[in-house]
Amino acid sequence: MQRKTAQDFDQDLLILFDAYVHGTIDRRAFLDRAQKFAVGGMTAGMLLTALSPNFAAAQVVPKDDPRIKTETLQFASPNGSGTMKGYLARPANAGSRLPGVLVIHENRGLNPHIEDITRRLALDNFVAFAPDALTPLGGYPGDEDKARELFARLDQSKTIEDFVAAAGVLKSRPECTGNYGVVGFCYGGGVSHTLSIRLTDLKAAVPFYGNHPKPEDAARVKAPLLIHFAAVDERINAAWPAYEAALKAASVPYTAHQYAGTQHGFNNDTTPRYDAAAAKLAWERTVAFFKARL
Repeated sequence: MQRKTAQDFDQDLLILFDAYVHGTIDRRAFLDRAQKFAVGGMTAGMLLTALSPNFAAAQVVPKDDPRIKTETLQFASPNGSGTMKGYLARPANAGSRLPGVLVIHENRGLNPHIEDITRRLALDNFVAFAPDALTPLGGYPGDEDKARELFARLDQSKTIEDFVAAAGVLKSRPECTGNYGVVGFCYGGGVSHTLSIRLTDLKAAVPFYGNHPKPEDAARVKAPLLIHFAAVDERINAAWPAYEAALKAASVPYTAHQYAGTQHGFNNDTTPRYDAAAAKLAWERTVAFFKARL
């Protein structure tokens, strides 16, 4: 069966799904409101399934790919949640130490898609580390709805400290040169922005369609930014002009790209919102940015 894309769905349904994914409405509300889009033998439940991730179909780098080594690390986060876990991936036959990339997931924790992204970075010759913010609640539960429910229970002030601790773990790894950047998606894009302010030794930050800090925080940004935007993403894009003006006023080095015709989440190849051409270009730009800066 041919894989569905965003063009196969009504734009208002995609906006409704975005609200559901980000906790503005719950599952019942989504199904109730999606009913009017259920035509041609479809039900609201079938629409939700069609819009939801298919991890197996989208996997790019298998877990057992011999070109990389992966492991789950446990690490201390004394200012955050105490003990955390994360997924480390690196090239199997690296001849020397490599730069690191911290990978920050969406608002569902360390799901199979983010693990795959981490393995892709390893193939691009980085030491990649993806912490799981849901560790204090048992880790990613294997179910996206349950993961969103758990995520809402996190103490975000502690969670940010968990990511700060993870950055320290990454740069201290024996395989890593100590130079590192961060990439994040949606929620993780917002965290990437936050870490660009918090971490004095961060060399590069790449937020994909993440919430922006307050404009008054722009002067505290310590790392060059490469920012990716979807075209149809009012929830994120509305805050950009004010933050961009603040970045310019503070002389912060940044590059921003908006990808025509794309939806929020266009880099996530597990859902119909994925845009292959835009994702390929954004990823090429991301890898080149990290190689130049790290």
